[in-house]
Amino acid sequence: MKNSFLKILLGIALGAATAVAIAQTSPAPAPAAASAAAPAAAAPVRQSNVHPVSKNITARLVNSPRHFDIVKIKQGDREVETYVFYPMTKDKAMAVVLIHEIFGASDWMRAAADQLAEAGYIVLVPDLLSGMGPNKGGTNDFADSQVTAAVSRLNNDHPGQVMADLSAVADYAKKLDACNGKIAVGGFCWGGGQAFAFSTVNKDIKAAFVFYGAPMLPVAEMPKVNCPVYGFYGEMDSRLSLAVPAETDAMKAAGKTYDAIVYPGAAHGFMRLGQMDDSNAANKKAAEDSWKRMLDLLAKLNAPATK
Repeated sequence: MKNSFLKILLGIALGAATAVAIAQTSPAPAPAAASAAAPAAAAPVRQSNVHPVSKNITARLVNSPRHFDIVKIKQGDREVETYVFYPMTKDKAMAVVLIHEIFGASDWMRAAADQLAEAGYIVLVPDLLSGMGPNKGGTNDFADSQVTAAVSRLNNDHPGQVMADLSAVADYAKKLDACNGKIAVGGFCWGGGQAFAFSTVNKDIKAAFVFYGAPMLPVAEMPKVNCPVYGFYGEMDSRLSLAVPAETDAMKAAGKTYDAIVYPGAAHGFMRLGQMDDSNAANKKAAEDSWKRMLDLLAKLNAPATK
C-alpha cells in the first residue's frame, strides 16, 4: 500500500515543497540556474513484502534536518529524476552517485543517501526507471510487483541507457556549486553491478563501491576500469562471494585496483537487511562494518592532496 510519506516529510522536516530542476547535459548550464521550477509531486512511501521499509528508515527520512532536491536531469531525449541530498556544511563537498537496487529508487535508497549526506557528502540517487513507468513515470508509478522486473529489463530493453543516464548525473554533480569536483559512485545489488560497469565508462569518478553487485564485470571489460573498485559481499551469497577470488585475480592481471571483502554469515542485500527491525546479527554487523569501511575510504579520497 502506498502512503504519501514524502508529503509528511516535506511538511514536517522541510516546511516547503521540493523544487524540480531541469539540468542540461550538452550544453550544460550551471546547476544553480536550474533551481527555479515547479514544485515536485510528493513521492509515496513504498511498503511491501517485496522491499520492506523499517521503522528506523522511515523515521530517518521524516526527521532528517538535511535539505534535498528532486531534479530532472536531461539526458538526450529523456529526463532522469534524481534525488539530491546535501550535507550541512559551509564547505564544498565530494559528491557520491548512489545507484539503486533492483527495487528502484525506494525509501531505503533515499534513507541511505541521507545517511551519507549526514557524513558530509552530496549524494545523488537517480531513478533509472524515470519515464519507464505508467504515464511516463518512474519507480513510484509502478505497482510494487512490477518494479523488480522493470529494473531487470532496463539494460536489455534499452542498451546503453543506464550508463548514459549515470554519465549525465555525474556531470550534473560535478558542476554543482556545492561540489568540490570529486565524485565517487556506489551501488547495491543490481546497482552494484552498474557501479562496476560505470567505472569503465566515466573517467571522472575517484572510486566505485560495489555492494553485492550483480552481474560481475566481464573479464574483457576489466582493462577499461578507470578507478579503484571496492567490493562488499556476503558469505551466504555464494553465487557472488565464491566468484570474488577469480575476480580479484582477473582485476590484478588487468593492472587494476580491486579490494573486495566477504562478510562472514551475511546474506545478499545485507545493507538493507541489516537495518530491518528483525535483522540477524551477521547482517547487522556486515552492514555496520561495510558502512564504516566506505566512509573511511571516502575520507581518504576526499582528503586534500599533499604537496
